[in-house]
Amino acid sequence: MNINELSPAEGSTKNVKRIGRGTGSGRGKTSGKGHKGQKARAGAGKRLGFEGGQMPLQRRLPKRGFKNIPFKTEYGIINVDDIDSIVDLNEITPEVLFERGIIKKFHSGLKVLGRGELTRPVKVVANVFSKTAQEKITQAGGQAVQL
Repeated sequence: MNINELSPAEGSTKNVKRIGRGTGSGRGKTSGKGHKGQKARAGAGKRLGFEGGQMPLQRRLPKRGFKNIPFKTEYGIINVDDIDSIVDLNEITPEVLFERGIIKKFHSGLKVLGRGELTRPVKVVANVFSKTAQEKITQAGGQAVQL
């Protein structure tokens, strides 16, 4: 078998609909778009939520409440069992976790949660600790250092 002899499996490909190709194609002249109007134009189409010029629902309804989205604090999260899986280090910092690919983003900092058990004393440096995580780290003889 040569590369020039390869072809797709039978029935797996379809011919492209070639529109606007004069006589014989059956898709000439208006090319299946009808006569005039918005949908016949190039780049035609209505944006999401468009209601024919009527004021859209999302603009008619009153906006309520306070939205803190630009200033929201979002933490990169790690659990105690993730810390326990790092055997070769005694001090765990956000930078180490990022380098090893355990956390993908820092966001507003690192938060340690209490799922799992810790079997050895470790110094953990993070921005926020949950109550259970802090207890588990200190019970194992380690330190929970807050940035």
